[in-house]
Amino acid sequence: MAYQALYRKYRPQTFSDVVGQEHITETLKNELAEGKTVHAYLFTGTRGTGKTSCAKILAKAVNCLNPKNGDPCLECESCRAIFEGENTDIVEIDAASNNSVDSIRELRDLISFAPSSSKYRVYIIDEVHMLTLSAFNALLKTLEEPPSHVIFILATTEVHKLPATILSRCQRFDFRRIDNAKICERIQYIAEKEGLTVTADAATLIAAAADGGMRDALSILDLCASSSKNIDEATVESVCAMAGNDYLLELADCIKAHSSEECLLLIDRLHNSSVDMLRLLSELTSHYRDLMIVKTVKSKAKPVVCSASRLKALELQAESYDIKDIMYCISTLQAASAAMQTGNRRCEMEMAVLRMCDPVLSADLSALERRIENLEKNGVKIAESSFKNTVSAKPAAIIEDDDDEIPPPTDEYESPAPIESGLQPEKAETASKAKTENEAKAENSVSEVQNWDEILRILKTDCPLIAGVLLDSKAYIKGAYLLIDAPNSQFRSMINNSNASYKDSIRKAAQKVLGVTYKLGPYTRQNTMENTSDPLAELANKLKNYEIN
Repeated sequence: MAYQALYRKYRPQTFSDVVGQEHITETLKNELAEGKTVHAYLFTGTRGTGKTSCAKILAKAVNCLNPKNGDPCLECESCRAIFEGENTDIVEIDAASNNSVDSIRELRDLISFAPSSSKYRVYIIDEVHMLTLSAFNALLKTLEEPPSHVIFILATTEVHKLPATILSRCQRFDFRRIDNAKICERIQYIAEKEGLTVTADAATLIAAAADGGMRDALSILDLCASSSKNIDEATVESVCAMAGNDYLLELADCIKAHSSEECLLLIDRLHNSSVDMLRLLSELTSHYRDLMIVKTVKSKAKPVVCSASRLKALELQAESYDIKDIMYCISTLQAASAAMQTGNRRCEMEMAVLRMCDPVLSADLSALERRIENLEKNGVKIAESSFKNTVSAKPAAIIEDDDDEIPPPTDEYESPAPIESGLQPEKAETASKAKTENEAKAENSVSEVQNWDEILRILKTDCPLIAGVLLDSKAYIKGAYLLIDAPNSQFRSMINNSNASYKDSIRKAAQKVLGVTYKLGPYTRQNTMENTSDPLAELANKLKNYEIN
């Protein structure tokens, strides 16, 4: 005898066998027990939730010679004929391949004939949403007032595609996704019948992968059984090409640490292990969804399907994440999922992970919001500096560094940064006259840093936030100072902030490349009277220097 797939072998034969749809099966049993059957039913819900099974059970029940509380007896001549597929009064139609108006007209002509051996002629139309508009119109009148010996059962996964005129003529039943606990229970029952050993964690993983569909769960179990009679988590992960919990936790940790290199190397290892990138993206999305739930739901009963050890690992990782970062990651992954349908899957996965590591690389609004939030979280005010506060504090041409590095200007000290107008402070001029001509030349000479791009690459890894602010910037060396010309107005605010981490990051990156630890200052272009003849333009340049927006 040919092997029969588990989902076919264990297909429910009575309403009592149907798992997870009690709200539907109890209603149908009561209607049948009281003889209140209607002429048209509509079963809708996601795949694998029992729509077709319930349709076949209903077809048997209305024709059963000895029904038991609404369930078919499975022993009478009618039940056996339907089970063996010999009853010609039960007609199954696949609307995906018979969706034309001619097919419906042919059906309409046949329903006038009385059933040959049963009480009712039952038409089960699967995937009914695939019918054309003309076919729906041809079905309308028949569906509303069929002969008394005809019952229609329509099944669909996309009820929103059905015309309202069809919906109003049917008694509708909505099939829910089956609870994961019930799927696990059913898996263990079937495994015992088949001589298989399935661990609790493996059953949970199968239920999670099935996404509420019993047929998908049994198909996965069937696949695992072909690999091993003793099924554990590793078996399910291998058979389904899943990334596995450890990989997901590790990948999320690397994203949190902004470690782009580690993320790409990990994805490379997974790709070489034949892990499907679309499946990995789906699992990573589910992982961040679990983090979102764990982060938000404080009660013990969390809507997360996983083992106790997995839940503990999720709770630990969720502590290090901000809820907005989690939601940004989910949005990025969902956008990548759409792009994967037409683009290179591996490349799309890698780009999505890079965007999550560094929001600077993303051009969407949510990424910009995350960058602004990170700035504000570190004490940086965005576009809020007033002219009054700026002038009363310090000239904007001088960035305050650590107190032990930049003393206040005195008669013997020259300010490291030129004023925008091109004139040096009087005290700086007095100090310059006291120096020898050679020393003054050496100290006043400004040279551009040729390998500034290399310093920015280091900053991109060590401090992505400041690297983003320094996009399109240049740097110059003047004496003991590294003067930075950054077009982004946020640069001055970040450096002037009491948080010294930004300044330290720049100094360390520069030291790695230049071999010298410099003090920091801004670079402001000097404007002579020759190129600043317009007084309004000169005033505008000065206001820019004071960050007036």
